[in-house]
Amino acid sequence: MKRLVFSCEHGGREVPPAYAEHFAGHEALLETHRGWDPGALDLARQMAGAFGAPLFASTTTRLLVDLNRSPGNPTMFSELTAALTPEERQRVIDEHYRPHRSAVEEHIARRIAGGEQVIHIAWHSFTPVLHGEVRRADVAWLYEPQRNAEVALSLHWIAELARRAPGLRLRRNYPYHGRGDGLSSTLRKRHAGDALVTIGIEVNQRIALQGGREWAGLRTNLGDSLAAALARPPHHFAR
Repeated sequence: MKRLVFSCEHGGREVPPAYAEHFAGHEALLETHRGWDPGALDLARQMAGAFGAPLFASTTTRLLVDLNRSPGNPTMFSELTAALTPEERQRVIDEHYRPHRSAVEEHIARRIAGGEQVIHIAWHSFTPVLHGEVRRADVAWLYEPQRNAEVALSLHWIAELARRAPGLRLRRNYPYHGRGDGLSSTLRKRHAGDALVTIGIEVNQRIALQGGREWAGLRTNLGDSLAAALARPPHHFAR
């Protein structure tokens, strides 16, 4: 049996009161892509409702701690929290990082231990322009090219979405690579083979922030195309 599990690591830009002093004067930064992934949580919630799948999401700003980075990654804490003492950083990890990561990891581990194949989708969004460079994509799939099940699902999903919305610019492992440090890479280390399929979806924030019919249509088409892709997996995707 296949079991869908969704997560959203950068769903909001909330600052816990205990750390508000570190963000004073940086309110504008919180509103940018540095503070959160606009549209990602709305998309994740719609998908979770459509598929009846569990959603693990955080609305704490990534500028406090980035839930999609591994401990020891130098970008896990931002410049706004650089002044935290080691004890304060550990408290942030214990109160805001570990609860999310553990909930996702433990849920997936239980499902796999019960004989299910878990398909984990992490929902994210990316800024359309970074350091002056225009990102030429509307939706992108991040996966590990050496894991056949991830490749198969991604290619089927892309094909189904392209058929429904031929005008969209669809990319693979862009603007980031699926092998990069993140929740998915951690999950892959713990679950070999096809017991786990973990894919990151990146949506252009331009569409989310613009809203309207284009954004609504994209959300619907993403769900419909995922359902169609899951209905026609090749032999190496099925358990």
